[in-house]
Amino acid sequence: MSGTMKAIKIQGEGKAAIVDAPIPKVRPGTALVKPVALALNPTDWKHIAFVGGTEGCTSGCDYAGVVQDVGSGVTTIKKGDRIAGWSHGGNQNNKEDGSFAEYLIAREGIELKIPEGVSFEEAATLGVGISTIGQGLYQSLKLPLPSKPASERFPVLVYGGSTATGALAVQFAKLSGLEVIATCSPHNFDKVKSLGADAVFDYGSATVGADIRKHTGNKLYHAFDCIAEGNSAQICADALSSDSGAKKPVYSALLYIELPRKDVEAKYTLGYTIFGEEVVKPFIPKPLPANREDYEFGCMFWQLSEKLLAEGKFSVHTPDIRGGGLQGVLEGLEEMKAGKVSGKKLVYKL
Repeated sequence: MSGTMKAIKIQGEGKAAIVDAPIPKVRPGTALVKPVALALNPTDWKHIAFVGGTEGCTSGCDYAGVVQDVGSGVTTIKKGDRIAGWSHGGNQNNKEDGSFAEYLIAREGIELKIPEGVSFEEAATLGVGISTIGQGLYQSLKLPLPSKPASERFPVLVYGGSTATGALAVQFAKLSGLEVIATCSPHNFDKVKSLGADAVFDYGSATVGADIRKHTGNKLYHAFDCIAEGNSAQICADALSSDSGAKKPVYSALLYIELPRKDVEAKYTLGYTIFGEEVVKPFIPKPLPANREDYEFGCMFWQLSEKLLAEGKFSVHTPDIRGGGLQGVLEGLEEMKAGKVSGKKLVYKL
């Protein structure tokens, strides 16, 4: 397909704008998708505001839409399929990648076919979240997959349980047969409990870390930080078991943040490695080489997630569905940047 389309392109100096751009051409292992709904993530506005070197890149990650064409080697999806996933917005190596456009490039395997009964708007919320919990809970913390639940329950902490990623993490950890401890604001307690959390704590409490450690009997050895900023690492460190002699506690965060304990194994994931392509970001010291293992794990986890979604085993994060197309997306990004979005995910119809 040739021609032009509208797309949100990063302009530099903290700005993005809707511009005319060529419709991207499919590459081997990718598909061209016409999105029906787009969802917003913090990484979207942060790439515009803080990440240098992204001028000319298409913004956006989460999408749901219809496949228009596929590249060579693609076997699992075809023209006409309804799919949802994420596209690498702000990709300095392939500036045409990114979801905030009238057409987008999707990586085969890092998507799912939308089952009957799930709307485009609901499915659009899943992209970054599914990928992040796959890497954080299962590839990094090595928790048992929902397809092979734990034979004995043990606690896991999900820090930021009311975020889009955290809400999925709570549900998946529960499907893995674990005791799920979560943090969030008190006004989100009931919601996070309804997702399956066994206990919920106020992250704003001065004693929250100590309270979680007491609640778990000093037996918490796994923590997943869905916030990775402010005092999130400190709270996780305070909550994790102080008994690290026989068994070392493990902490995983979706971004690098200093963990104030040397006796805890700290791990960090960068979701963009899931595409199996080189990752270039100014906030990492040097380019990350293409990681086939991350891509193959991602494909496995997306396939599992498709099955679980079709079986109704988990629900999507509450979508705040809006109109306005790409202009609405720009306004929503400003709303997120201003900290006005909590406990829901902004979704825009195209």
